[in-house]
Amino acid sequence: MRILFAGTPAIAVPALEALAGLHQEGGFCELAGVLTNPDTAKGRIGAPTPSEVGAAAARIAEQRRLSFAILKSESPDETCPCGVAGTGADLLVSFAYGAFFSPEFLSLFPMGGINIHPSLLPKYRGASPIQSAILNRDSETGISIQRLAADLDSGDLLAQETIALTGAETSAVLGALAAEKGAALLVRTLRRLAEGTAAETPQAHEEASYCDKLERADGRIDWRQSALDIDARIRAFTPWPLSYTRCAGMELYILEAAPYRGSLAVGGAACGAVLGADRNAGILIQTGDGVLAVSRLQYRTRKALDWRSFLNGARNFTGSLLDPPAGFTHRVHREKGA
Repeated sequence: MRILFAGTPAIAVPALEALAGLHQEGGFCELAGVLTNPDTAKGRIGAPTPSEVGAAAARIAEQRRLSFAILKSESPDETCPCGVAGTGADLLVSFAYGAFFSPEFLSLFPMGGINIHPSLLPKYRGASPIQSAILNRDSETGISIQRLAADLDSGDLLAQETIALTGAETSAVLGALAAEKGAALLVRTLRRLAEGTAAETPQAHEEASYCDKLERADGRIDWRQSALDIDARIRAFTPWPLSYTRCAGMELYILEAAPYRGSLAVGGAACGAVLGADRNAGILIQTGDGVLAVSRLQYRTRKALDWRSFLNGARNFTGSLLDPPAGFTHRVHREKGA
């Protein structure tokens, strides 16, 4: 079974590594090619830089002495069919590639295509399932492997694995865990496909929910929300877009925080008011429900600091008011039909 792997960000790299491992074993699976987004200009001089999957593919080919095609395109339907056909791939495996595949493109693969998605489908179809599970303070999430279909994340399910959540995960931590578990689940699923024992189960489409692509503006903190909700947003938006507020006209990132569990006798404080500090918990900020204890923060143009170091350089911070954005809306998670 020859496979074309399509992926772009770091979360997809362990799955690519797993496919390369199967290829080296010389068994039922061979990596025929890798499809990823084109190089982008980065740094001061705008040097072309490959995606995380693109860089990993080049490294794997060199270090493991494997021969496979590396294709780079944002529009595979327009620019890649000839290259894809040349790989002789039987199956397309996708993980966070970043584009839709048309039925015509999928017809290039005799065994069709499958996709790894970091949620328990049909929950959180779309672009930000990891962040949505954290934002909504779910007790569990998971990994799904589904058939690629015309409608977003709606294909039949081949495998699922549940991931229990502690309520302390960031998107960086949960993404790394999903990457690891997704790679292992992929190997098991491919083995069943090769053996002809894979069962495909239709999704319960009436239970579907959706999540949108994140934008930088999603990171702005609304101090009218509860401490629990703001804590979830900080964790969900780490490492991107990060959670931020404004203080005296300057953008301030809140990097690490937690709902304050101590006792604090403050009456009538405005949302976003910096109340003081707790020697164990950090800087205390009033929210719409409860107090948030901030332990690590950073002005946009300066380095990240622990809360004690930050206060040493910002002696007027206590007593200041962090401003709420006007017209704030939470738009990351929406139910079907919303």
